[in-house]
Amino acid sequence: MSSNMVLQQNSQATIWGWADPSERFTITCSWKTNVDSVTAFNSGKWKAKINTPSAGGPFTITIKGRINTIVLENILIGEVWICSGQSNMEMNNTKQIQDELPNSKNDNIRFFTVAKKTSEYPQDHCEGQWVSCNEETLRRFSAVGYFFGKKLNKDLNVPIGLIQSAWSGTPVELWEPNEVLDSDPAMKEAATKIKDVTYRPNKPGLIYNAMIYPISNYTIAGVIWYQGEGNTVRASTYEKMFTGMIGAWRKQFQQDFPFYYVQIAPYTYESTYEAALLMEQQTRSLSYPKTGMVVITDLVDNIKSQHPLNKLDVGSRLANIALAETYKQNIPVAVYKNPMYKKMEINKGKINLYFDNAPNGFMVKGDGAPAEFLIAGADKNFLPADVKIEKDKIVVSNKDINSPAAVRFSFSNTGMSNVFNKEGLPIVPFRTDTWEVVPVKQ
Repeated sequence: MSSNMVLQQNSQATIWGWADPSERFTITCSWKTNVDSVTAFNSGKWKAKINTPSAGGPFTITIKGRINTIVLENILIGEVWICSGQSNMEMNNTKQIQDELPNSKNDNIRFFTVAKKTSEYPQDHCEGQWVSCNEETLRRFSAVGYFFGKKLNKDLNVPIGLIQSAWSGTPVELWEPNEVLDSDPAMKEAATKIKDVTYRPNKPGLIYNAMIYPISNYTIAGVIWYQGEGNTVRASTYEKMFTGMIGAWRKQFQQDFPFYYVQIAPYTYESTYEAALLMEQQTRSLSYPKTGMVVITDLVDNIKSQHPLNKLDVGSRLANIALAETYKQNIPVAVYKNPMYKKMEINKGKINLYFDNAPNGFMVKGDGAPAEFLIAGADKNFLPADVKIEKDKIVVSNKDINSPAAVRFSFSNTGMSNVFNKEGLPIVPFRTDTWEVVPVKQ
């Protein structure tokens, strides 16, 4: 909490701090006439809920105690989002950002970067400061977060506050309290297998305690998240861990905020199916309330890098979900939700596949045939499928499989299909079978 911050509009925004034990003081906000009175706890901590108006500013908040008076200046009221995850959220030095720099000055977009810290116990304070977006500050802020915030600022015409709390290479276990993992034997066992490396901590909860808990008093609109690469070697428990983390955050913030995330990108992992199994867990997580997922299988420039350079479209797709789901703008479902496998029918040696979020059908980009579809019989031997795209379905077959049983689509580490809905979004990778898949080192 400081000068230059953005507070969530039309809310009871929390402000907090420290004072003398039992000290009484007043809080005067320049956007309203009544004054709030606050008494610190015996510990010296205090917390107050302040009613905020619709977007606007700049405003001031004056906190006046027995001796000291603190004035917080240049405060905006708007929409506040947390941008969290690992390196793909943290990443900023891209050509797209370089191109933005000359015209990036915008006082209605503001950044707060949570300093990288760890702690065995939940902390009340984190280091960082609110700054306006400009050529200097944008060089050090999340590219995905910036492009997300830029689109919200443009389309909603309100100030946007972005809080970056990210750390390269981190598995999800580090971002949630220990009690989530301890609640399930499989999660607890998986968490013991986190590799000990030099560039990040290796124990569950350490980052949550120091980089999420301290900001949990802050009133927000929602969270965007880009992480998962750090869990591919333990994919089987990711859905439980991830949704458990979302629930724990919402409980700690005391807010049922939306949580929108990016599915990991295709990459040449060490073992077969590492990415496919993690992507599957991320897709399953969509059943958790108030979540949304961006698929980026079409935005990868180099499958030998875990860091695709196109962060503009990632941020824009996240913003489209928020604009439609959180802000209720009139955006057709197929424009912001990827086509998703719904059901299949076996008919005369072929399999008909039906999808949600493709009301106008599909298209193939480029000159080739539809790619990444495999089909198998009961022997579980998958072969490339012949694919026919029809208005309401996709029909797959193989002349050597008379009795097909299952289909897989982009179910691999590096699958990048050329099939999209007519609105231009790629199909979510999927498989129709539930057969055991065991990753094997390549």
